[in-house]
Amino acid sequence: MNQNDEAHCRRIVRNHARTFWLASRFLPAGKRRAAFALYAFCRVADDMVDVGGGTGGDVVLLLAEYRRKLGDALNGRPEGPVFRELARAAGVYGVPAEVLHELLDGVGRDCAPRLYQSWEDLSEYCEGVASSVGEMCAHVFGIVGGAAQRAEALAHARTLGIAMQLTNVLRDVGEDALNGRCYLPQADLARFGLSVDEVLGGRIGADSRWRSLMTFEVARARELYARATPGIALLSPDARACAGACAVGYAGILGAIEAIEYDTFSARARLGALARASVLWSAWRSSRGAAGPERDVARTEEVATWA
Repeated sequence: MNQNDEAHCRRIVRNHARTFWLASRFLPAGKRRAAFALYAFCRVADDMVDVGGGTGGDVVLLLAEYRRKLGDALNGRPEGPVFRELARAAGVYGVPAEVLHELLDGVGRDCAPRLYQSWEDLSEYCEGVASSVGEMCAHVFGIVGGAAQRAEALAHARTLGIAMQLTNVLRDVGEDALNGRCYLPQADLARFGLSVDEVLGGRIGADSRWRSLMTFEVARARELYARATPGIALLSPDARACAGACAVGYAGILGAIEAIEYDTFSARARLGALARASVLWSAWRSSRGAAGPERDVARTEEVATWA
């Protein structure tokens, strides 16, 4: 039964998380299994909103039932393969219940149409849906040092979550627009002479105003990755390569966005096979001190522009 549960979560990761699937090869088996459980838990919750169109009472009820199952799992009554694996991971690695519930709170914000007035508003959303994931993973990966180092590592992990979620927002603008969603802050749009309606219309990919906005947002994302990078050295040595590969791989998407001239309406920015191989090589070197993660981010983005 446990092997079947583990295989179920592993399939979810393999089918939906190309970068994480590759990065997970660096983890020891126990931590990899727990990380897959966390991803599966988060993915199923996210799919409830995306598949359900993000609105409506049915989605709210589904998430409420999912939250009930989470509570049961954490109280020793897990139901189904994902929650059995999650309960095991949370017990072994001390993943706090509140951070798991924080993820569901964040996902639940997509159940109603919402606009984000400022970067602070969007950042708060990113905290719920992605900083929570960064903190979960940090608990599984392990943190070296005492209480001060632990607090610092968790703060860096949460910043990395914001960076990765902002990357998602920039990559998925066109897809989100088709679903009637615009996550870009209205203040940022206005700064460059754009509106939410123009984004939802999806015909501004070649507009100079759009390119200026995206240049600004990509720089913001890179600054967040730079702020988060020192946290990788605070993780257990056997998890640093995986964390580094996730950070470098996701940051590389920014270079891919630039390579398509910021037109994320008509194309999906993604890393090619060569860039993904560069991610793994860079992470392996960084975990052994051969190169710094900041340099690896730049190298992978350079490869992403032509891979």
